[in-house]
Amino acid sequence: MVSLTICRAEEPTVKLGALYNLTGGMSSIDAPAWRGSQLAANRLNEKGGVLGGRMLELLVIDTRTDIPTIKEAALKWIAKPVVAGLGYSDSDSVLAAAPVFEKQSIPFLTTGATDPSLPQKIGRFMFMTPFGDNDQAYAMADFAYKTLNARNVAVWINESTDFTRVLAKFFKEHYRELGGKIVEEYTFQADQRDFSTAIENLKQLSPQPDVIFISGNPEDAMPTVQQLREARIQLPILSGDGFDIDLLTLLAKPENADGVYFATHAYFESKRPEVTDFVKAYREEYGQAPENSFAALGYDAVNLLANAIERAGNTEGAAIAKALTETREFKAVTGDISFTRPNRVPVVPVGIVAIKDQKYHLMTTWTP
Repeated sequence: MVSLTICRAEEPTVKLGALYNLTGGMSSIDAPAWRGSQLAANRLNEKGGVLGGRMLELLVIDTRTDIPTIKEAALKWIAKPVVAGLGYSDSDSVLAAAPVFEKQSIPFLTTGATDPSLPQKIGRFMFMTPFGDNDQAYAMADFAYKTLNARNVAVWINESTDFTRVLAKFFKEHYRELGGKIVEEYTFQADQRDFSTAIENLKQLSPQPDVIFISGNPEDAMPTVQQLREARIQLPILSGDGFDIDLLTLLAKPENADGVYFATHAYFESKRPEVTDFVKAYREEYGQAPENSFAALGYDAVNLLANAIERAGNTEGAAIAKALTETREFKAVTGDISFTRPNRVPVVPVGIVAIKDQKYHLMTTWTP
C-alpha cells in the first residue's frame, strides 16, 4: 500500500483522507480525480485555507483497485484522524471504504461513484459529488429514443460490477417506458476481451438494433468499440460515464471512435468561468489538459468539503454533514450542485458528448 502526503503544512491542519485507485483497473479515472483533488487543496491553501487560516492537508493512499487494501486504507485514515474522507469513481470501492467512515460519523464524499442508492446503503454521512446512474441512464435513453430516433437497441452489460449492473437496469427501464424495444441483452465479465461471438450474434438479430448501449467500465471501452468497428458495424455506440476516457488516443484507428456517445460530468470546451478557470489551472499544474471529467469531480469534491467546513464553522463530522445537506447552487466545474434530494445525491446536469470527425462535441445537456 503506497501512502502519499500531498500537502505538508504546520499544525493545526484540517486533514482530508483521500482514497484512490491510482493503479489497477480504475486508475484511468481515479488518477485524474486525485490530481483534481490535489489541485483544489493547493489552490485553497494559496487563498488561506479554511476556518481563518488553517491549511488543508490532503492525505492520499493508492489502494490499487484491491478491496482488502481499500478497507485497510479506510481504517488508517479514521485513525489519523481525518475530518472527512473522499475518493473513488466506482461503487464497489465506495462500498468497501465508506462504511468505515460512517461508523465513526465522519463524512465521506465519493468523487465519481454514481450508484444513487449508495447513501441509503451506507448511511447519513455518505454523499455523492456526481449525478446518479438513474440520471445518466435516463439521459442516454432519452437521447437514443428522441434524438437518434432509435426504436430498437442491443444492450451489452458488464455484469461484474455494481456500477454497470445499475446503469443497465435504469437504461432498460426508461428506454422501455419511452416505447423502445430491447432486441438483445448480452452480458460479459470484467476480464473479457474477445467479443467476436457477441458480434456474430449481433449480426444475426432481427430486427437489427438502431444503436448499441454498452454498460461498461473504462477498460471495456477500447476492446468493444475497436472490435465492433473492425467488424464493420457502424451503429451508434452509447454508454455512460465509464466511456469518458480518451478513446481517440487509445484506439489504433482514431476514426473508429466516431459514432460513440457517452454521458459526462464536465465538458471542457464550455465557456463557463468555473470550467475555463479549472482547465487553465490544471494545465499550469500538470502541463496537460484534464484527462477526463473525473479530474473535475475530484476538484469539485474538495471544494464542496471546504465550503461545507467553512459554513459549519468547525470540523465536527455532524456539522460538516449538515452543511453539505444545505448546499444550494454551489458553483462547481461540473455544474451548479444542490443537495435538495433526501438521498444526498446532488441535482446536477448530465452532458452528452459525441465523437464525430475524431473530435469531441457536446450534443446536449440533460437536466434531472
